[in-house]
Amino acid sequence: MAASRTSAPTAADIAARTASRRINFAKIAEPMQAPNLLALQTESFDWLVGNERWRERMIAANKAHPGSLPETSGLEEIFDEISPIEDFGETMALSFHDHRFEEPKYTAEECQEKDLTYSAPLYVVADFENFSTGEIKSQTVFMGDFPLMTDKGTFIVNGSERVVVSQLVRSPGVYFERTTEKATDKYVYNVKFIPSRGAWLEFEIDKSDRVAVRIDRKRKQDVTVFLLALGMDESEIRKEFADFPALTSALDEDRKITTQDEALLDIYKKIRPGEPPSVEAGRTLLENFYFNPKRYDLAKVGRYKINKKLGLASDLTESTLRIEDIVAALRYLLALHSGAETVEGVRDGEITEIAVEYDDIDHLGNRRIRAVGELIQAQVRTGMSRMERQVRERMTTQDVEAITPNTLINIRPVTAAIKEFFGTSQLSQFMDQNNPLAGLTHKRRLSALGPGGLSRERASMEVRDVHTSHYGRMCPIESPEGPNIGLIGSLATFGRINPFGFVETPYRVVVDGRVTDETHYLTADDEDRHVIAQANVTLTEDGHFAEDHVLCRVTGGEPALVPSSQVDLMDVSPRQMVSVGTSLIPFLEHDDANRALMGANMQRQAVPLIRPDAPLVGTGMERRTAVDAGDVLVADKAGVVTEVCADFVRVANDDGTEIVYKVAKFRRSNQGNCYNQRVVATEGERVEVGTVLADGPATNEGDLALGQNLLVAFMTWEGLNYEDAIVISQRVVAEDMLTSIHIEEHEVDARDTKLGAEEITRDIPNVSEETLANLDERGIIRIGAEVRSGDILVGKVTPKGETELTSEERLLRAIFGEKAREVRDTSLRVPHGEYGIVTGVREIDAASDDAELPAGVNRMVRVYIAQRRKITVGDKLSGRHGNKGVISKILPVEDMPFLADGTPVDVILNPLGVPSRMNVGQVLELHLGWVASRGWDATAAREAGEAWTANLPENGIKAEPRTPVATPVFDGVRDNELMGLLGSTLPTPDGLQLVEPNGKARLFDGRSGEPFPYPISVGYMYILKLHHLVDDKIHARSTGPYSMITQQPLGGKAQFGGQRFGEMEVWAMEAYGAAHALQELLTVKSDDVNGRVKVYEAIVKGEDIPEPGIPESFKVLMKEMQSLCLNVEALDAEGVAIALDDTDDDGSRAVDELGFDLGRRPGGAMASTVDEI
Repeated sequence: MAASRTSAPTAADIAARTASRRINFAKIAEPMQAPNLLALQTESFDWLVGNERWRERMIAANKAHPGSLPETSGLEEIFDEISPIEDFGETMALSFHDHRFEEPKYTAEECQEKDLTYSAPLYVVADFENFSTGEIKSQTVFMGDFPLMTDKGTFIVNGSERVVVSQLVRSPGVYFERTTEKATDKYVYNVKFIPSRGAWLEFEIDKSDRVAVRIDRKRKQDVTVFLLALGMDESEIRKEFADFPALTSALDEDRKITTQDEALLDIYKKIRPGEPPSVEAGRTLLENFYFNPKRYDLAKVGRYKINKKLGLASDLTESTLRIEDIVAALRYLLALHSGAETVEGVRDGEITEIAVEYDDIDHLGNRRIRAVGELIQAQVRTGMSRMERQVRERMTTQDVEAITPNTLINIRPVTAAIKEFFGTSQLSQFMDQNNPLAGLTHKRRLSALGPGGLSRERASMEVRDVHTSHYGRMCPIESPEGPNIGLIGSLATFGRINPFGFVETPYRVVVDGRVTDETHYLTADDEDRHVIAQANVTLTEDGHFAEDHVLCRVTGGEPALVPSSQVDLMDVSPRQMVSVGTSLIPFLEHDDANRALMGANMQRQAVPLIRPDAPLVGTGMERRTAVDAGDVLVADKAGVVTEVCADFVRVANDDGTEIVYKVAKFRRSNQGNCYNQRVVATEGERVEVGTVLADGPATNEGDLALGQNLLVAFMTWEGLNYEDAIVISQRVVAEDMLTSIHIEEHEVDARDTKLGAEEITRDIPNVSEETLANLDERGIIRIGAEVRSGDILVGKVTPKGETELTSEERLLRAIFGEKAREVRDTSLRVPHGEYGIVTGVREIDAASDDAELPAGVNRMVRVYIAQRRKITVGDKLSGRHGNKGVISKILPVEDMPFLADGTPVDVILNPLGVPSRMNVGQVLELHLGWVASRGWDATAAREAGEAWTANLPENGIKAEPRTPVATPVFDGVRDNELMGLLGSTLPTPDGLQLVEPNGKARLFDGRSGEPFPYPISVGYMYILKLHHLVDDKIHARSTGPYSMITQQPLGGKAQFGGQRFGEMEVWAMEAYGAAHALQELLTVKSDDVNGRVKVYEAIVKGEDIPEPGIPESFKVLMKEMQSLCLNVEALDAEGVAIALDDTDDDGSRAVDELGFDLGRRPGGAMASTVDEI
């Protein structure tokens, strides 16, 4: 029986979970909602597999706008392309049609548990036709398991959740470029035909006005020769290019080549030098380069771009070049060169003038998105073409009578290509599951890197820069800070991808100066032809522009004041230009772009806290982000909750059906955070579609809650500057306000070795019973046990092999006749510096389980350890405005500055961190946070007719304390409203107005009780705890593994390495004359192999430290000099040569005597790649 809740929810509680209860200070009514934030992923994959969702969407879209969506799915396209596969003699053929998927064997959750890939079997009907007999054999063929996308837009591959990032690439098509010739400063023009697959074709006009062609990026040739080779004769060339003497003048010169055959021979000689030329070979070469659909493919998007640019009316299915395309491109190029403004062409079926202009390759009209469906389709196509070759070979080798589709098809190339893509592609990435925003942003990421894209080393400044065409399509703020800046971006909030892969953004239609609620989606190319007003333009009540001249974007994205009658479009929303992450920053308009970038990126690094608290000052996007990310459980249908427990919610729907919603509990995320959903619905509660049933990690009542609302004061510490350090109150620690749970996974497997099988057991040699206390009878740690560094999690022994037996062992063997048990302890231990409580154990047995273990592994055990990490000195905190810092002091509550009513502040920040960083948004957030925390009543101000109350929302005249507010980006609370609200905040029970209308308060020193001399800015700011935790970084070493080559300690915490004492540090020691400390550092603490053993022995025995020996690096230097034929010797103080022996018996004897293994890491994990002492 499920546990029922005692306290019934109020109507306000339920309303808050269906629609956010934030008071929104937006001034602009948006005519539409942002599209589904996961549509970029889900719609692309739906198109690929051709499921019901895609079919319904396609039929509806084509009904409204015929031809707006393709009528064939991605897999159908591939099967149509490859069919029919004919043998070399064209006597038989194999074709494919009607693919279908069966139900997946396991659910997505089961696949995560069992380390499997979430996939469904793909079947296709294959027809084999024998042309000589007319016989057709038809079979349904299994084409392998096809990975499926989960509802959250992710893939589960081998048990881990992955995301396929969309790629931003140059679109196929025709491109005209203008460059400056260095010697003469003259413009040089060229045109390139870039296909989706196949050879490039380029034409260029050089500084001497000669037109040349470059075939497949080889050397230049005369364009007239190329035109002759294509089948045009001299008279046709003169007729087509009569207006352009730059090209026809070449025909007037004395030429050796005048016929098509001569032209073909000439081209073949230049492209294939050294091979015997022939006319037929030349014809085949050109045919294969540009006119063979198997070798050359423009794709529909390439054909669409060529038609649009050159004013042609070719069918979009025409996937190869045509002579008309080449002629039109040459005419356009020559017109560009001659300075003409237009050429004649066709648009929308009518002959018209086409504008002549060169292309900007960074314009988003020339760059397109290859989303997940297209990327997987390309891999399937690669696999199918490999399979096609094998089918052809089998057709020639097998008996025709015995051939069936199943005997011809080998699916391995197809499944291998898909597996390779998901496992190794640069675009298939381990999902960022740090918090809901991190996952959502990862799925909306646009990358210019990857196969077929740019490389970060070669990417120029121009490619990385913000472009005018990014407006409304790609966020100008959110991008990484490192070498990938500008190459990885994020889709804008309202952006969507059209069937050709171009990013579209919506605009309101303006008719005769009146703004309507009708919206049109436009690509960057289409937008260039319009005059577009901003979303915040003042409108009259009937929707007309209030002013005669409106600030608009005109051609090229330039701003200009335009008469309102000329405006034809208007932005739909002020947040249209930014991404989801950036739209969550309140007062973004007051922040410097560089700091806003840091703020957007750091929100993704916030760890989910155990007591999530939605921000008092939000932007109105918190609810939408959390729900669309898929981490919040919402009702799919209206109904009544009939049963509630921690693991599920049962809802009886109004249509008579019943849905059981499963709740995820304490799972480990990809980043080691705790993924936990908490049920907020109550038994008997009425729910509507979209009502929140359970909160996810970092969400609170359906709103994104990445951090905590803390009382912040901007002030110095003891009158001093403390840079970016942060002082916090002990209250924050004690009340677990910034406490998070982290779950680590530890794994061990028992394998077959040459000496026998490894065994997971409790019987471990040389281990005390006390150490084994928490292990069960199988040798596995019990759930709930508290563990520390070095504790055994799973007992395991490995056979050691035969060794020399002692006389006692020989006697025992003679008596009992059994082999002495020779095993070594290889147990899984808690790594150095880790601790926690065991929350889960998973065993996988090769014999009984469904999970596929690697070859040679008999058993695998996984142990999950949870840590509860309180905030501590060294942890990194940040706000949402790029204001980041590290905690340097945690003060007792009584020592913190306090307000006049005795309320102590939680955080002290440095005021000098604001002016130079130019992120004033944090200060405005602080003030509005205070207003929201205290509540306000502006009734008197409104009745008095104060101007600032005019634009307040109806529900924003008065509010209770701790009422969350929303200030959307570019459309939020104005300065005068903020000052008015600060003056209207509700007083304390004692009637005190703690903060003045200017946002400052009188603070008192917690230690002395004296007031500070000047008022201080105090308010509530939203503070995030970032995933840069001091527990993961703190590290120390005494002895440990050493490099096999240099004998010096390894570096880094992962290798249990030491701190590097480099060249500059040596100079510092030399400067201080610290000779003995320096000698110790360079010898026994580093690579004096024998010396360090002797020192360890001396420390253990309590003896004096011996003299250091010769470091290994000195020996290496001497060996290098000897290799240069230089006889180098080391002499002692008396001038006697020192023998540099490689081994020292004393050292190795000491190690054996003491029983130490100095190469072992604490915790027992061996450094496998290093030489032990």
